[in-house]
Amino acid sequence: MAASSPAKRRRVGGRSEPARPETAGRFAGQRTVSYNAGMCLLVFAWNAHPRYRLIFAGNRDEFHDRPSAAMGWWTDQPAILAGRDLQAGGTWLGLSRRGDFGVVTNYRELQRPVPGMPSRGGLITHYLASALSSARFLAELAPEAERYAGFNLLLADAGNMHYASNRAEPFARALDRGVHGLSNHLLDTSWPKLARTRARFRKLIAAPEPSLEEMLSMLADRDPAPDHLLPDTGIGLDWERLLSSPFIVDERYGTRCSTAVRIGLDGTVQVRERRYDREGRTTGEDAFEWRTGPEE
Repeated sequence: MAASSPAKRRRVGGRSEPARPETAGRFAGQRTVSYNAGMCLLVFAWNAHPRYRLIFAGNRDEFHDRPSAAMGWWTDQPAILAGRDLQAGGTWLGLSRRGDFGVVTNYRELQRPVPGMPSRGGLITHYLASALSSARFLAELAPEAERYAGFNLLLADAGNMHYASNRAEPFARALDRGVHGLSNHLLDTSWPKLARTRARFRKLIAAPEPSLEEMLSMLADRDPAPDHLLPDTGIGLDWERLLSSPFIVDERYGTRCSTAVRIGLDGTVQVRERRYDREGRTTGEDAFEWRTGPEE
């Protein structure tokens, strides 16, 4: 079926790849989407609110044909609350009953992952299932980080939050209190959609009780950035346009779910996940709440 780019396909060496769009200027001749495809947008506040140590809002963007399970408590690892990538077995975002938190995004780059590389989604599973602090987990991961395709990793425990990327130097660092944003480059890279969403997020968390519903509504922003503000990451103008909106709608690739999280200083954890189909329509929603304690 013929479709407008970026949903067009072409045959290359017996395999199907996205078609090269007709572009001009700084985007001319560049390839499209022969990079790590999983995209994301997330904003979060760490120890920046009088009642909550972590406030988080994020979109997971992925190909619609990649199977996944909705967020829930895992039957094989009951201490983990997460969605599940049914292709590779890991997850993009999860929490533990202790209140530990982890999320991973792919680093946008043109080379394809080497066959046999370990799944980046397994990083979240391993962290949440361990008894390690975020600092200790990353210290143990550092020597192995180059075995993975490019990633950004955010891990939080009761006392600290760390950012790590195997495309950054240094590999890992502790985060001070503040408001941050992450997409598919390094932490706080000011891509247009990230700058816009982070500005709205700052206003939402100024409230005494930041609303999870308002955060999910914030993430539903479908307005693309103007062309003159688009980054040039080597994927072609059509894909830069598509990926420039906080919420992505395309028949083949788009926002699969939105997640909002609050972890209180009193140990209360509240999570909401909203899921979407390829036309951007809501297909389901779940909410979770529990209380951590010193014994956990």
